[in-house]
Amino acid sequence: MSNVSRRALLLASAAGAAMAAPGMRIRLGGPIFLKSDDPRELAREHRRLGYSAAYCPQADVKDAVRTREIEKAFAAENVAIAEVGAWKNMLDPDPAARRENLRYVTERLALAEAVNARCCVDIAGSYNPKVWYGPHPKNFSKEFFDATVENCRKVIDEVKPARTKFTIEMMGWAIPNDADSYLKLLKAVDRKPFAVHIDVCNGISSPEKFYENAAFIKDCFRKLGPWITSCHAKDLDWLPEMNVHFVEVIPGRGSMDYRTYLSELARLEQDAPLMLEHLKTAEEYDEGKRYIQRVAGEIGVSFY
Repeated sequence: MSNVSRRALLLASAAGAAMAAPGMRIRLGGPIFLKSDDPRELAREHRRLGYSAAYCPQADVKDAVRTREIEKAFAAENVAIAEVGAWKNMLDPDPAARRENLRYVTERLALAEAVNARCCVDIAGSYNPKVWYGPHPKNFSKEFFDATVENCRKVIDEVKPARTKFTIEMMGWAIPNDADSYLKLLKAVDRKPFAVHIDVCNGISSPEKFYENAAFIKDCFRKLGPWITSCHAKDLDWLPEMNVHFVEVIPGRGSMDYRTYLSELARLEQDAPLMLEHLKTAEEYDEGKRYIQRVAGEIGVSFY
């Protein structure tokens, strides 16, 4: 085989690897800006925007009537409730704050179960006393790992969810920070309702991972695929300074390999939603959405 022919074959193989199989679909969602508390109006607004997944609307798990209305309204529009965010520090160094945070996270998991969300999501937390998600030298310690296992078990065992999952996001400076550490955590927690929430940008913590993010994405999906319940859609840019500084940007304005991200997501047996987040305006979300839709179209991925 000539060098030219061999090169052409390699390029064709690489292009094929980034393409999803025919008929593969994903769910895309994001925040909406409609001023309404009516679950039916909210669900229809998601559909109007081209979304088939949603963040859980404001609700209290104690309000059984509203949680039933939310579940029914979103199911009627075929809009999956992707996640209920908890976003509290389960490892707060202050014991009273930690107890209160765990109570809140448990309540949020119960809400996810009540509305039939795909998952309740939090991060493991941090021993940082000032920033609840901040860095700390003990965030990679055995103490941190063991406490996270205990916290996840405690929350799950309190709620005993049958329909939803409890998940922990990766962070660049706390466990879990990559696919292998997440696998270790899954095994240690040893609870069927414990699953995986993917935010690949959160796992990018070095120049190597930044430049080779397609390989990082593939590794996450290869090792964690069966447990993935929901994902976040962001992008990262590198601001040139005297030290490494990555910054979140609108999808399409950074360097994350969305061809790989979307094709890996589309190959999952389960339809784990992809949720836009951390943008400021409806216009920014629309830009990110259109970019994801365009890339999906290029690789043969469609939407529910």
